[in-house]
Order: sequence, then structure tokens, then C-alpha cells
Amino acid sequence: DGTMEGSEAVQKATALIEQRLAQEEESEKLRGTAHQKLPMDMLVLEDEKHQEANSQALQKVKGQERVRKTSLDLRREIIDVGGIQNLIKLRKKRKQKKREALAGPQEPPPEPEEITGPIDEERFLKAAVEGKMKVIEKFLADGGSADTCDQFRRTALHRSSLEGHMEILEKLLESGATVDFQDRLDCTAMHWACRGGHLEVVKLLQSRGANTDVRDKLLSTPLHVAVRTGHVEIVEHFLSLGLDINAKDREGDTALHDAVRLNRYKIIKLLLLHGADMMTKNLAGKTPTDLVQLWQADTRNALEHPEQGLEQNGLEGPAESGRETPQPVPVQ
Repeated sequence: DGTMEGSEAVQKATALIEQRLAQEEESEKLRGTAHQKLPMDMLVLEDEKHQEANSQALQKVKGQERVRKTSLDLRREIIDVGGIQNLIKLRKKRKQKKREALAGPQEPPPEPEEITGPIDEERFLKAAVEGKMKVIEKFLADGGSADTCDQFRRTALHRSSLEGHMEILEKLLESGATVDFQDRLDCTAMHWACRGGHLEVVKLLQSRGANTDVRDKLLSTPLHVAVRTGHVEIVEHFLSLGLDINAKDREGDTALHDAVRLNRYKIIKLLLLHGADMMTKNLAGKTPTDLVQLWQADTRNALEHPEQGLEQNGLEGPAESGRETPQPVPVQ
């Protein structure tokens, strides 16, 4: 009877472990999806600059607390029933799944040798995302406009700029695509190239007359976008062009405000070396220097009074195992 009870306990613990690991894997997938490039079928602007910083800190706090609780619960269950071997097997299985995930997605199916029949606008715009040159060529050869756009006024040029499809971009521009065509949020292909992180696309668009100082509806320049998305090479390129480094968006933020807010250390150094003004105030009356000082004050307070950080985030006190719960990283 004791043996049967022990076996049932091991099975119970194993099931619990599998459930927890599945939950963690699902959470990781969701976090991974959140960091992918911005989809073209959503209305997005650079006001995510605040959401990105806050969501990163929140996800880190939630992740740390989940790991602490999960570890504590599993430790109790496993030690009681002697299921250590089961845990080892499950960890190996989980590592194998990660290795398979890192292998990357499968190659898309090759394009057909010949495309028959007309190409509709939706298929044309989708081909710009997927890099299907033959579909693009067929649509244009049949008299389709290179400036065909979706309900958000996003053209194939916008879409291929985000994805970095150089051949398609060259074909669209040769076919008369408007290089500074603005979508419903006034973003141009230059904004989307910066968001996608493709320096070669930025240079191509620039060589075809694209405006590097163009503003979207939040008055964000391509430099603002490159700073917020952390693409150092594009920032370096813009700075070499002598653009207005202290240009302000609708909230009065300069590129340096954004770099400090998002802790883009390499970009901060670049901006300072090229003469960015540390004392320029935004509409909230804050300079980049003020943001640094506020971050330092918040950090010091969190280190000196860790219990306040836990209360503010709705977390419990130290774990029963004796280890302190990791503190959230303060974000200004």
C-alpha cells in the first residue's frame, strides 16, 4: 500500500510539474511575441515608447514572482514524494523543445514558376511582406498601381520597408511608388524602415529622395523611431547627415529624452558626442538630466526600502525558503 501511495504521489507531482512548465512556456511565447516587429495591420505610433519601458519592468516583476512561487510549490511537492528523477527528465524535455524552437521557422514554399490569373490588391500587399517578387511583378505588369494601399493607407512600400525586401523596394520605386507616401498616421516608408531596423533600406529610400526629417502625427522624426527601437547603426547614419538632433515630438521629447527613458546607453553616448542638449525641457518640464536623476532616486529608494517596492507591486514578502524576492527594476 505504501508503495502504491508513493507511486501515486510521484505521478501527481509529475503532472504538476508538467502543468507548471507548460504555463511557463506559454508565458515565454507571449513575451516573445510582444517583442516582435510591429504588425502592419495595427494602428501603431511611437507612443509605445512609454508602454515598452513599463511593460518590460512589469513583465520582469511578474516573471520573478511566478518563478519564486512555482519553485517553492514544486520543491514542497517533489521533495515529499522523491520525484527528483522525474523533474530531471522534464527539464531535459523542456531544453529539447527550446532547441527545436531556436532552429527557426521553416522556409516558406518557393514561388511558382509562372503566375496565372490576375493578382488582387490584398495578395499584392501580402506579397510585399512575404518577399514574393513574382507576384509584385505580375500585379504591376497588369497595370496595378505601385501606390496601392490598405485601409490604413499602408502601401507595399511601407510593408517591404519594414521587412527589408530590397529587390521589391527597388521594383516598386522604379514603377513609380511615392517614396514619401504617408499612411493614416502620417508615417512614411522611412519611419517603417527605421522601425524594422534596416539601414540599407534607409539609404535606398534616401537615395530616391525620401525626406529624413518627415514627421508623423506624433511629430516623431525617423531619428526618434530609430532611437526608440534601439537601432544604433541607423542612429549613427542619421547623425552623420547632420539632422536636427534636438528635434521635439508632440510631447516635447527629443531623441535624447527617449534614449534616457529606455536606457539606450550606446545611443545616449552617440547623441551626446554629436551635441544633443541635456538641458532641453519637454512639455512636462523635464530635461534628459532630470530623467536620469529621477531614475537614480527611484533606484536608491528601491534598494534602501525593498518592502515598499513589494507592496506597490502587490507581491508578498520574502520567500519561505529564506531567499529574498528579487526586486523590480524601477523605470522612469
